[in-house]
Amino acid sequence: MNYNEAYELLKKFNQEHILKYYDELDEAGKNQLLEAVSNTDFTFINDGNEGADRSGYSSVEPIKVLTVDEIQKDNAKYYELGSEAIKSGKVGAVLLAGGMGTRLGITGPKGKFDIGLTRHVYIFQRLIENLMDVTNDLNVYVHLFVMTSDKNDEETRAFFREHNYFGYPSEYVHFFVQDLAPATDYSGKVYMESKSLPATSPNGNGGWYSSMARSGMTDMIRDRGIEYLNCFAVDNVLQRIADPVFIGACIADKSPCGAKVISKVSPDEKVGVLCLVDGRPGIVEYYELTDELRDAKDENGNYIYNYGVILNYLFKVSDLNKIQDEKLPVHRVEKKIPYMNEQGEFISPDEPNGYKFESLILDMIKMMDGCLGYEVVREKEFAPIKNMTGIDSVESARELVKKNGIEL
Repeated sequence: MNYNEAYELLKKFNQEHILKYYDELDEAGKNQLLEAVSNTDFTFINDGNEGADRSGYSSVEPIKVLTVDEIQKDNAKYYELGSEAIKSGKVGAVLLAGGMGTRLGITGPKGKFDIGLTRHVYIFQRLIENLMDVTNDLNVYVHLFVMTSDKNDEETRAFFREHNYFGYPSEYVHFFVQDLAPATDYSGKVYMESKSLPATSPNGNGGWYSSMARSGMTDMIRDRGIEYLNCFAVDNVLQRIADPVFIGACIADKSPCGAKVISKVSPDEKVGVLCLVDGRPGIVEYYELTDELRDAKDENGNYIYNYGVILNYLFKVSDLNKIQDEKLPVHRVEKKIPYMNEQGEFISPDEPNGYKFESLILDMIKMMDGCLGYEVVREKEFAPIKNMTGIDSVESARELVKKNGIEL
């Protein structure tokens, strides 16, 4: 992108001020600024400010969920179907790894965090080992697509190289950078971090497939005949990846997508609940559940809305392609945004001073014609690391990992 192209693009969104300091920059600064403009999706501003945020729901109903017992009954059939798909090269995996480890006390990618006690056990390492449980069993490798962010891409790639991809063949690991969304003040003007860099942030976990398309990864998926993508978050160190039984269950159900879920430990556990929202598959966040829905029970006394998602999904690529040109709702979130003021000083605000914009994977689920809920045993597949201590922490994850016989 050259200057004129950048100017015309920014003019469409009334953001020409981003180029205010262009003539003061050296060649490297100019290139950085133009690249930032090229990589930022400014449509998020209009979509977010026009009220595309979620505005509740008209109706909520239970959705079909395969329970642990039901899965066990047909385990052999599902395993055969899923294994055949994996061996045929029809399955790929997508790791959402754009996050930073700030809350865990590290400055780099979250996946670099070491949960080991007597040896090094990195989050990235645990995920690769989980994937290799499947690939070693089936004697075939699965293409792994790793989504990074602009802030951690270089360090993530270097970390994988440094550790020899944790034993996984490097030709099966593909990195791509998540697209960016601008960060604005309350009037809708994009902040500047410096004279050569507008303030941006990753465009939310709903932007993973559009980011793959923009980076050319979807061409690779098409050329390799990949028909299913298992999309998963970086922080759950026990999750099974490219799980043949999960894949087989979704194939048998002829469902365009599947969601791994856990039974909640209590009605008010802070997890999103898989259900039918206005007649379509969807996820109702814990804070959106009314008391009536939260406490609703069936004739056997079981909670109806009891299945929480763990951000481990299987999507049919053909159905992802169907919705690729549709706009996901944009969620506008009030945040503290560091910026450069008119005097050229860098400011780190103590209070929220504007908006960031993001799309969410839960909205992709709602665009699908169906979603199969697939219950997993939480003690075996759910050990998220979100905090240093307490619930969903390094401490709790370590205990669960050890209970599963994994040496730390």
